[in-house]
Amino acid sequence: MRAVEAIEINPGRDALRAWLRLLACTNLVEREVRGRLRDEFGTTLPRFDVLAQLDAASHGSTPRLTMTELSRRLMVTNGNLTSLVERLVQEKLIIRTASLSDRRTQFVRLSPAGKRALDAMTPAHQMWIESMFAGLTGAERSRLSDLLGKLRGSLRDTLNGEGAP
Repeated sequence: MRAVEAIEINPGRDALRAWLRLLACTNLVEREVRGRLRDEFGTTLPRFDVLAQLDAASHGSTPRLTMTELSRRLMVTNGNLTSLVERLVQEKLIIRTASLSDRRTQFVRLSPAGKRALDAMTPAHQMWIESMFAGLTGAERSRLSDLLGKLRGSLRDTLNGEGAP
């Protein structure tokens, strides 16, 4: 008997089973999106994610992010982000400026060329995600989203020391 099968028949391991299923689904979706971005747009998921985060920020009161804020949103370190941002700046997809009050702080924002590139990818990306979730009804997708939001909140509370270990 495989380990996963053993977990599935043990009702005391619901959390572990849910985690393994969540991880498997995440890996499958990510692998598919990475391949399609590469094959159809000649780009990578991290590049798409940076452009998408900067686009989301451009709709707020401040149309730019600090490198620290961008790394937090992407859940990567500043060090992991620096070389990617440098390449996107060189390709004129994003614009980087130093803060006037603190030259160590760098702001990044989407350039017009970056916005055009993202706008070309976004409809296809949305269609891919929708097709991968087509096996669920609208109500099921909504319920799954609600449950994952609840899980994220619980995780944040637990990891910040507010909940049970």
